[in-house]
Amino acid sequence: MTDNPQPGTTVAQIQQLIRDRYYESDNDRGTGGTFLYFMEEVGELATALANNNRRRAEPTKAERDNLVEEFADVIAWLCTLANINGVDLTEALTKYTDPSRVEGVKD
Repeated sequence: MTDNPQPGTTVAQIQQLIRDRYYESDNDRGTGGTFLYFMEEVGELATALANNNRRRAEPTKAERDNLVEEFADVIAWLCTLANINGVDLTEALTKYTDPSRVEGVKD
């Protein structure tokens, strides 16, 4: 795995990169502590989404950049949770990528 993923990088490559860089400390922290960090990032994403979707004004460049960063952080922490719990995200995503498993939509 390269240390600098390029556009088109797969979920498996991102999950492996996160594992290579952070697994030891993430595993030592455990699921509970890691989940709290994940939820903190979800909260930061919620704030960034709110800042980028105000009806009164367009988001600033800084707000837009922050939104992109928060999406990346949520994905990274999700990969961390998957890694320390032995979940292959590519396999998990077959729920959505396997046409025989895809059912319905939420309103």
